Amino acid sequence: MMHNFTPIEIDRIIEMAWEDRTTFDAINFQFGIKEQEVIEIMRTNLKRSSFKLWRKRVSGRNTKHEKKRNFLKGRFKCSRQRSISNNKIAKR
Repeated sequence: MMHNFTPIEIDRIIEMAWEDRTTFDAINFQFGIKEQEVIEIMRTNLKRSSFKLWRKRVSGRNTKHEKKRNFLKGRFKCSRQRSISNNKIAKR
């Protein structure tokens, strides 16, 4: 299926695809494209070496597939991640 995404939408799809915790299901929900279409967008818009790095990174990664995740709801948050309050990073 051919989609006519704007450059801003393509940038967002690429950004979401690079994020470890953003699933292909979330990209599908937001943009209506399947995993294979995300792969094609990445292939055509990244340098060859960057695409290879990305494919190596996401291949077999459970967090990119909602059904394979080890948590069901909510956003994953690292225990070492700082809290944000009033648009300022809270001190530890």
